[in-house]
Amino acid sequence: MKYDERACHFNMDTGCVKLLLRDGRKVFSDCTVVEDELDVTMAQRSELGYLIYNDPLGYADLILNGNPEE
Repeated sequence: MKYDERACHFNMDTGCVKLLLRDGRKVFSDCTVVEDELDVTMAQRSELGYLIYNDPLGYADLILNGNPEE
């Protein structure tokens, strides 16, 4: 998937990461729901929180293409 990294951000009001793909599609990731569905420890949840605020594109890429439980 090709991302438009200029159009990826975390909306603190909704708790979602919004990602715009280069083909014009939008992907919304509700961070609370994602983290609740994953079997993650508090330390892993903390690392995901760091990514949400500091690197939302990295968070979106991890959720969509990676294995966040690692």
